[in-house]
Amino acid sequence: MVYYINFGSKKILYTLLYTNRKTLGITVNPEMEVIVKAPINTHVGTIEEKIRKRAPWIIKQQNYFLTFHPKPNQKKYVTGESHFYLGRQYRIEVIESDKNEVSYKGRFIQIATKNKSNAKQLLNDWYRQKAKQKFDEIATPIIEKFKKYNVEPKGIYIQEMKTRWGSCTPNGKIILNPELIKTPKGCLEYVIIHELCHLVHLNHNQKFFDLQAKECPMWEKWKRKLEEFG
Repeated sequence: MVYYINFGSKKILYTLLYTNRKTLGITVNPEMEVIVKAPINTHVGTIEEKIRKRAPWIIKQQNYFLTFHPKPNQKKYVTGESHFYLGRQYRIEVIESDKNEVSYKGRFIQIATKNKSNAKQLLNDWYRQKAKQKFDEIATPIIEKFKKYNVEPKGIYIQEMKTRWGSCTPNGKIILNPELIKTPKGCLEYVIIHELCHLVHLNHNQKFFDLQAKECPMWEKWKRKLEEFG
């Protein structure tokens, strides 16, 4: 069941699960959902009191995961509009042509197309092609470094995700959002390192953050960049 409490001006929604556990536990998942697991017959007042006590931590965790949520794309894909590639800003130029192709020169990305309404799809296909190339290129040396922790992902995969920059599956697959190709290289490295750290430490505990800081000393800078990006 989904419930909520008011904490100041914020409404904290949470899913309540009664289990055979002895203590009450609160977790926040990457989708920013709050999951409360409570012993059977725990009074609702006790649960709400615990959530209010933990509310600052819950909000902090939700804000942290928000950095992995790409902003909605509201582009029109017309000549003169600005788009990003590896953190650099480019102007797009949409031209009519007998062939469909995308290329970039200087600070311009040119989209040649038989039908200008195809500009969005052509540019997205180009981004995805670049993502396949660059993600592997950037990830390879980082993966080599993580072998000293006796971990290695089963592969780097690209998948469109509306609410995540990246994720790590239980069987060791690193999944990256193709939208990352628009962000600076440092942001991409940060997300890769973040997901690789999950192969060493599953949860966001202190050991996880210590390892992330060791392997990506400027992670807070790149985290802020992701928050600002778009």
